[in-house]
Amino acid sequence: MIRLKDLTKRFGQRLAVDALTLEVRRGDVFGLLGHNGAGKSTSIGMLLGQVWPSSGEAWIGDHEVSRDRSRALARVGAIFEAPAFYDYLSGWRNVEILAGYSSPLSQHRLAEVFEWVGLSGREHQVVRTYSHGMRARLALAQALVPDPELLILDEPTNGLDPEGIHEMRATIRRLHAELGLTLLLSSHLLTEVEQLCNRIAVLNKGRKVFEGGLEEVQRGQDWVFLQTDAFDLVVTRLTAEGLVVGARDGRRIALASGVAVSDVVRRLVELGHPVHGIGRETLTLEEFYLSLMKEAPCS
Repeated sequence: MIRLKDLTKRFGQRLAVDALTLEVRRGDVFGLLGHNGAGKSTSIGMLLGQVWPSSGEAWIGDHEVSRDRSRALARVGAIFEAPAFYDYLSGWRNVEILAGYSSPLSQHRLAEVFEWVGLSGREHQVVRTYSHGMRARLALAQALVPDPELLILDEPTNGLDPEGIHEMRATIRRLHAELGLTLLLSSHLLTEVEQLCNRIAVLNKGRKVFEGGLEEVQRGQDWVFLQTDAFDLVVTRLTAEGLVVGARDGRRIALASGVAVSDVVRRLVELGHPVHGIGRETLTLEEFYLSLMKEAPCS
């Protein structure tokens, strides 16, 4: 659905996005993660044809954005940066006007998108009476107007309270499940990404430092928590026997390929070492993300 190939953007001497290559497959809910200034919004801007790349290519389907923007974006909906509305008009009239810039919109389609985002019954109220969460859903309604196959959301829960975040998360899940949309969302809220996405990419200072599935994150690189007496001695013995290939923190071991936790327990018992606790670890996305930020080389 999306292919970025060596996508690069410089603003003067500042390198905002550094040769970004990634792929979003049809049906993915793909999270783009990174600190403020990591290049997330710039990357999305290039994908939407609103920021011109210094080099590289951005493809949506069979169309390269900078060469064929209208076809590339024909079935794309997006919330990019802070959406602006006419506060003195109703939500209905706002979407009607904004959609009319590209093509007329039927009353049936308007009613449908307001139903999808949970604003039925409030669509004819003026926007100045809307809460922040309702404005976010209005922006989502606007993004759904072109009957998209791909929905791109830049910080979709930014500024929302916990209830608004929950509602937006539920709406995104429903759109993905019932409409079969592919979604690309950028966020710095790691718990939201962890609950929504099946694949992620992490940017640090404009450079991709990870791309893959959340199951790869949660496997924790086969680290196993081990609580035993004389941890260092145990590690030395298990390493010599080819069962362990690394250790850290005085409580975690990395198992060799093909070695099961039960193999380690059995051998420790045979060697006379007590096992007070042992088990594979599941990393949270936050732990994984912070480890990437520590490991990434400084520019």
